[in-house]
Amino acid sequence: MSDSEHYDPLTPRRLKSADTQERRMPRGVVIRLFAYLVAGHVVAAFLFLLFTVAGKG
Repeated sequence: MSDSEHYDPLTPRRLKSADTQERRMPRGVVIRLFAYLVAGHVVAAFLFLLFTVAGKG
């Protein structure tokens, strides 16, 4: 059997060296995402606190 029998033209050939770059997100994106999540939760907690205090008064 030859390799041409198992060749699939619709499946791209993957290189081992290029595989690591595609699977990992850049460090800056991860840090920015984490900062936005923390900041969003802090703002949401502050708004929750404002509505809770205003509702009791």
